[in-house]
Amino acid sequence: MLRNNGRELSVEAGSIVALRLFDIAYAIDLAAAESAWARHTQSAGSRRSQLSGSPAKAIAFDVPPVLLPLAPMLLQLQDRGVQAQVSARLYDFGVVAFSVRIPIEGCAWGEFNERIEAVNAVLGAAASPTIWHGLLEHVRPLIASALTRPSTSTIQEDYLLGIVHRFDETLTANELLDRVDLVPMLSGERRTLSEGARRDLMRQRYSYYEDDLVVLTWDRAFIYEPRGDSDVADVLEVANAQLLEMRYYDELLDDELPRMNDLVEETRGSIGVLAPRRFAHLARRLYTLVAEVTELTEKVDNALQVTEDVYLARIYSAALDLFRVPNVSAAVDRKLSIIRDTYTALYDESSGARGELMELAIVVLIVAEIVLALLRH
Repeated sequence: MLRNNGRELSVEAGSIVALRLFDIAYAIDLAAAESAWARHTQSAGSRRSQLSGSPAKAIAFDVPPVLLPLAPMLLQLQDRGVQAQVSARLYDFGVVAFSVRIPIEGCAWGEFNERIEAVNAVLGAAASPTIWHGLLEHVRPLIASALTRPSTSTIQEDYLLGIVHRFDETLTANELLDRVDLVPMLSGERRTLSEGARRDLMRQRYSYYEDDLVVLTWDRAFIYEPRGDSDVADVLEVANAQLLEMRYYDELLDDELPRMNDLVEETRGSIGVLAPRRFAHLARRLYTLVAEVTELTEKVDNALQVTEDVYLARIYSAALDLFRVPNVSAAVDRKLSIIRDTYTALYDESSGARGELMELAIVVLIVAEIVLALLRH
């Protein structure tokens, strides 16, 4: 664990945070959720989230999510019970993010790493989802009235944070990197990684002051923040929420495209006076789908507004790129474009079919007039 022969560092104040995010609805009415929460829990403990360390004009939520405090939880870590703080954060675009925080005090660096692995074993991606599903089934009924079109999606995102606010020595970021090896903690690997893998793992490394440090990976992050604010952790949660929603709509459109093709072929195979109506009905359905997905993806894209805080903006942008949010978003846009083109083609065919019916009706009327005229004479 040590990078030199010096004394092992001790984490005097910090925490380990496990996140799990679920898509639970098309949208959440946050004001209604706050009211429902207060009514069911007989408490006004919910509050709108704001980033604590940055001025509102520098970086802020487009629609501030609602933070719901939950009852503490007893976790069994390394054969002992540990009290964890639990909360849920509701985003208006239909996501709930659960956070389980284990406070750390007076813990040697090696033990800190072991506790992170213990938390990962109980709450990580490979662990049983029982705890997370229990939290979800506790919260969802209490806010059910605030959910627009509740979702039964099984898509989830998880993330693990190792956070240090104070060591037993005052250290700069460079001194910290000289004293400890962050790679085992960030990789979760016990075997020694190659130099190339180590460089890749440590590539997303950021500091603003000389005594703070953030290192990002796909599923974990290390945060050294002596000032104690949680802005970086909050920004990483938002990035995970955006990834979750983009993945949800990507899979939704993946399922919709084959169904759409079948419906188009079925509609094109229809004949008679009902054909234009079927074309129009399918076109309206596709237009509604495009409008809904576009509206929600724009909400997701604008979830966090970053203007003047360059440091947080860099971390936020790096997290989005690392989580491949732009790639998934581009895939959603491509599929929406296919559906838009199909809608346009259907609309044109519907208009053409209506025109043909009108022409046929005019011909029939002319023939009828001629026949009636002949009969009268």
